[in-house]
Amino acid sequence: MRRFFFWWRYITGQARWDTNVTPPEVVDLIERDGIEPGKAIDLGCGTGTNSIYLAQHRWQVVGIDYVARPIRQARRKASRAGVGERTRFLIGDVTQLNVLGLDGPFDLALDIGCGHSLSAEQQAAYAAQLAGSIRPGGILMLYMFQPMPGRAGGLTPDGVKKLFAPEFRLAWTNLGEDTATSAPSAWYRLERTGEA
Repeated sequence: MRRFFFWWRYITGQARWDTNVTPPEVVDLIERDGIEPGKAIDLGCGTGTNSIYLAQHRWQVVGIDYVARPIRQARRKASRAGVGERTRFLIGDVTQLNVLGLDGPFDLALDIGCGHSLSAEQQAAYAAQLAGSIRPGGILMLYMFQPMPGRAGGLTPDGVKKLFAPEFRLAWTNLGEDTATSAPSAWYRLERTGEA
């Protein structure tokens, strides 16, 4: 049912989350913090805006979404942007990354609103898949709604910390509010534990 919801929103032009703008938190990570380019995975990549941004900054990027329409758009956009050779877009389930034949481990994982739409059971599988996909010392940049009355999904900062521990350490949190929905939300930077 959820797949149909997202498919329908893309078909009808109502995918308001797909803004074609890379968030300033991601720009700061790449341009201000100056992390070295490597391999990145963009989870719930939609039409590829953030994958393309990373590829334009010399990253090799795999974008994953479980709806075919935005994946087709992402491939076209990447080709037009001249970064088709640095990007690979796949239709897949973020809770089953192990079946996608990914060329990991990844140095960076980006999730802008994918994980908060998963059930608690799916979130646990998702966190386990990410732990197996990101190298020790790698970064997970995560944007997630917080729980709200009448809205399914979301996690509190403590919930995020608990979901990803002990494989990830929470480096920082930036609490805020989603401008489109007025829902409480937050950015998280988590770092993969273990020896690099």
